[in-house]
Amino acid sequence: MSSPEISSLSWGHMKVKGCSSNYKDCKVWPGGSRTWDWRETGTNHYPGVQPADLEEVLKKGINQLVIGRGMSEALQVPSTTLDYVKQKGVDVTVLQTERAVDKYNKLANQGVKVGGVFHSTC
Repeated sequence: MSSPEISSLSWGHMKVKGCSSNYKDCKVWPGGSRTWDWRETGTNHYPGVQPADLEEVLKKGINQLVIGRGMSEALQVPSTTLDYVKQKGVDVTVLQTERAVDKYNKLANQGVKVGGVFHSTC
C-alpha cells in the first residue's frame, strides 16, 4: 500500500487524497489516515508530541515519519520522542507544517513507506 498524498493544507484544514473527511490535525500512513485528536493522549503544545501520539502510525510498517509542528511551529517535539522513533528503526523529520507536508508528499510520491502527524494551526 502506498502513502496517500495530502492534497490541500490551509490554516485549520487538511485534506488527504482519497479521504472524504477534512482534518484539522491528522495522522497519515500507507493506506490510510484519520484525525489526530490530541485529547486521546493529553497532548498540548508544550511539552508537545508524545510517543503515544505516534504509536499508531509507527505500527503501520513505515520507514520514515514526518512531523508537522504547526504553521508557526508552536507544537514542540521533545528529544525523548525523537529517540523513541529512532529506536523503532524509523527515520524522523520535524518541520514547520507547510514544509512537512511538502516533504511527506515528495516521499509518498517516490513510493517511500512514509507516515506523518501534522498540526495545521499555530
